[in-house]
Amino acid sequence: HVQLVESGGGSVQAGGSLRLSCSASGATRCMGWFRQAPGGKRKIVATIYFHRAFYGDTLEGRFTISKDDSTNTAYLQMNNLRPADSGIYYCVARTEGGCYTNEIHYPIWGQGTQVTVS
Repeated sequence: HVQLVESGGGSVQAGGSLRLSCSASGATRCMGWFRQAPGGKRKIVATIYFHRAFYGDTLEGRFTISKDDSTNTAYLQMNNLRPADSGIYYCVARTEGGCYTNEIHYPIWGQGTQVTVS
C-alpha cells in the first residue's frame, strides 16, 4: 500500500516562508495537507487533484500546493507565515476518487511535520 513521507517543517519568524514536501511510494489521485494546532481539531489546508487546487479558509493566497506526478511528490509553499499557521501539518492522500475537505475520507497519512511561527 502507498506510504507518505513528509519533510520541510521547522521554525520561522512571522512573515517568513517554508516549503513542505510529501513523497508518496506509489501513484495517488488526491494529495493534500491538514493542520492541527495545539488542542485543536485537524483542519484542511489544501488539496490537489489532477493539478486542480483547493485551499482552506484564511490562507488569502499565501499558500500554494503543487504536485510532481513523475515523482509522486506534493509540495506546499507557505509564504508570509503567521503565528496562527503553527501546528502539525499532516500530508494525506487517496488512490481513487477525488479530494474531500473532511479527514475521514483520507486512508493514507504521513507522519506529520511541525511548523512553528513566532
